[in-house]
Parts: sequence; structure tokens; C-alpha cells
Amino acid sequence: MSVVMRRILAGVCLGLLVNATAISLAHAQQDNQSDADKAAERDKKDKEWGNTNLRLKKVKAEGPCPYVKVLYDAARYEEFQDNKEATDMAKWTGQINGVNSDCAYQGTEPIHVGMDISFSLGRGPKAESHDKIYHYWVAVTERDKTVLAKKEFDLPVTFSDGQQAQDVNTRIEDIEIPRADITVSGANFEVLVGFDVTPQMADFNRQGKHFRYVSDDEKKADNAGQ
Repeated sequence: MSVVMRRILAGVCLGLLVNATAISLAHAQQDNQSDADKAAERDKKDKEWGNTNLRLKKVKAEGPCPYVKVLYDAARYEEFQDNKEATDMAKWTGQINGVNSDCAYQGTEPIHVGMDISFSLGRGPKAESHDKIYHYWVAVTERDKTVLAKKEFDLPVTFSDGQQAQDVNTRIEDIEIPRADITVSGANFEVLVGFDVTPQMADFNRQGKHFRYVSDDEKKADNAGQ
């Protein structure tokens, strides 16, 4: 092979190598950009839902988590003017839509439980102001037995002019359940959630009655589906 031909082939090979390297770098940049976009999207969602740095540490639970549920008699909050159960007499309403929970424990350590609680809250025509502090509680019990601990929480809400309802998601992270020894798992416990209700409200719920204002997001969803 001539010297000229060898130089031509060397130049072609070098060109192919440069092009391949450029293509690889381009793909890498695209992948990095894609990862950055995904991370930005996750951060945006976390900020919207208020979930920044809210999760339990990544510690694997060595057994089942406690059973977490909403107590039916305290799942809804309905406050009426003069205790008259009518739409035009409503002051404040609330509903616990659901609870998502996780837990972590190892060895003889206490069980640490975290949960996300979803609320739908409403302001009726008889409400005295735009501000309301809802009270709810979280209780730890032995399965079908006694209450071991109970903690109360405040949920302050402000309604804008003309706003009847809003949805709120809150995170609780500091629920700790001691264990007698390593044989005691999360299956031995229940975690209950409920509003601080009056006996009349509890009876209202027990009878299966339901009263809730629809939020603006729900109205938009219903209109979009029509």
C-alpha cells in the first residue's frame, strides 16, 4: 500500500473516531439533560405538595408495618349553626379522604411510622371568618385492644373570598411505637386517625350521613368530563 493511501485511510479512521466521540458526547449530554429535567420535575411536584424532605430514612423494616386506618366515626367533621343539619346552616366541614403510611424498624428499635393524610375542607355560609383551625388526632393501639398513646394536631386553613372548599395534604413523621423485644412486630399495633368531633358529629357519621363542599379543582375536573 502506498504512503499516500495509508495517510488517506488514517485520516478517514481519525474522522470516524472523532465523529463517534462527538455522537457519544451528544448522547451523554442528552441523557444528563433528561435526568436534570426529571429531577426538576420531581422537585416541582414536591414543592407543590409540600413533600420536601418528608420521608423516613431508607431503613428497611424487619417486619410488617402497623395497620393504619381512619376511624369511621371521626372521619368527617360537620359544624352547623345551632346544630341544624341543613346546607344553608353549615359553618365548617371536613373529611379525611385517606392515609398513606410507611414504617421503619430494626432489631429491638422502636417502630417509626410516617404518614400522609389527605383532607377535604369546606367553609359554609354561616362561617364567622375565613380562618379555621381543624383539630385531629393520631392514636396508637394494640390490635383490637387498648389505646397506648394519642397525640393531637392542629390544621390551620385560610379560605379566600368566595372559596368554599380546598384540599390539603399533610405529613406526619414523628410517630414512635416502643417494642418490648425483637419478637414484637408492627402487626401487633394499629394507628388510627380522626377529627376531634363532638358526640353529635360522631352520631352523624355513624348514621352514614355525608356533607362536603366541592373544591374548585373537582369542579374543573367535572366540567372537563362533561
